[in-house]
Amino acid sequence: MNSIIKESLERSFSYEEYRNLLTNLLKVGKTTGNDQSEAMIHYAELNEARLHRLDKTMQVTDEVQLKLEQLTKEYLWLVITEGWCGDAAQILPIINKMALVSDKVELRIILRDDNEEVMNMFLTNGTKSIPKLIIIDKESGEVINHFGPRPQEAKQLILDYKAEHGVVDETAKIELQKWYLHDKGVSTQNEIMELM
Repeated sequence: MNSIIKESLERSFSYEEYRNLLTNLLKVGKTTGNDQSEAMIHYAELNEARLHRLDKTMQVTDEVQLKLEQLTKEYLWLVITEGWCGDAAQILPIINKMALVSDKVELRIILRDDNEEVMNMFLTNGTKSIPKLIIIDKESGEVINHFGPRPQEAKQLILDYKAEHGVVDETAKIELQKWYLHDKGVSTQNEIMELM
């Protein structure tokens, strides 16, 4: 296993630990990450509500559940995230539910700003876009693939909006959240399974 990834795993969280961390930080008016601005704390508060709702309502599709139950190798799913990230609030609960389905998948979570070296290994078009799921073969320690920061259709939605309006503004973010609501995590599940 790459030494940088191995070191980051020592600082990683389970999903439950990550959720507790975010909840406890928000109680004292903070969020994860280096930027503790009012805007980032506001986004983290919105995401806390999203995470809470999706933890209750998100379902793994029957097709994906069957594929996960039939895995023969063991995998480590390492997610890079931050509490203020809107995409992460939509995707992390899906990844968690998928990991819970299979005893062959272990989910660990690291914070982007605390693990810059790992983040720099998985840039998206030169940017530190999150969430990023790194799929690792547990036996060999090799990185098999990675997913993120969002499903293809959602990526295209943002690219099209930016091409038309020149920016990704609040309207774009609202359209993206509507897309996630309508998709119900199906695209994320299918795309992750295609990478396995």
